[in-house]
Amino acid sequence: MRFKGLDLNLLVALDALMTKRNLTAAARSINLSQPAMSAAVGRLRAYFCDELFTMVGRELVLTPRAEGLASAVRETLLHIQLSIMSCDRFNPAQSDRRFRIILSDFMTLVFFRKVVERIAQQAPAVSLELLPLDDDPDELLRRGDIDFLILPELFMSDMHPREALFDETLVCVGCGMNKQLPRQLTFEKYMSMGHVAVKFGRTRRPSVEDWFLLEHGFKRRLEIIVDAFTMIPPVLSGTDRIATIPLRLAKHFAKTMPLRIVESPLPLPPFTEAVQWPAFHNTDPASIWMREVLLHQASLMASSCEPIEHLRRSNTTSA
Repeated sequence: MRFKGLDLNLLVALDALMTKRNLTAAARSINLSQPAMSAAVGRLRAYFCDELFTMVGRELVLTPRAEGLASAVRETLLHIQLSIMSCDRFNPAQSDRRFRIILSDFMTLVFFRKVVERIAQQAPAVSLELLPLDDDPDELLRRGDIDFLILPELFMSDMHPREALFDETLVCVGCGMNKQLPRQLTFEKYMSMGHVAVKFGRTRRPSVEDWFLLEHGFKRRLEIIVDAFTMIPPVLSGTDRIATIPLRLAKHFAKTMPLRIVESPLPLPPFTEAVQWPAFHNTDPASIWMREVLLHQASLMASSCEPIEHLRRSNTTSA
């Protein structure tokens, strides 16, 4: 089919090329032979009067013209898929939809595992692909490469819609035998101790407390850096180091290992975990259903959470 001289099938090929940045991978992703994809590249170059791609090794590097087309082409194809090709009704019991979700291991452990249980009951054929934190999640949302991003709200951009899930509090933790960790931890003592911290992705993005300290010009003595929250409690065992982690995660690990939990001396208010999705998914029935599942589970967590004052009373009582 042609629209003002452009074969619209070529837009699918163009999007695959701009996404995969490799001729063979792009051809495979849309079930074309490599000669057919090469022919599509030639026709695209002729229509746009631009090379569109140059080869650097085996990777396709986009020209400025192609970079300018990337967003419009992807959004056009996604709009067609969501508003024209998809059904108006969504039946979770019969759907085989796959949701791609970026979230931390902390949120997987204390929050999303309950979501998985509910989905298994309501939508047994729905599948999930849980992805690690990415260096550029905004771009993945913009391109529609992921369905949801679950992060602290302060790390989210304003480019996409979002909803708050629940508030979380940071606490300090150490080995249960750590005699250097007082029950009332001062900021000076906190800064003098060795720390275990988590950093994410190739660019080693900081966590909430690290972001706060860097913003105020403070630098901790980081003795161990890990790439997942769940690695922190095990490496604290048998040492005098401390770490700053979400309260819900601390309480989860305290059930199975000796972990001392004390209130953080950092003047940080509770931070908000939130869910974000591409704007063009706003009216997608499947996305709406999944959002409702996430928000319902978040409301259950918020109502059952013990406030930080409980930790203060516990430390006072046991002192």
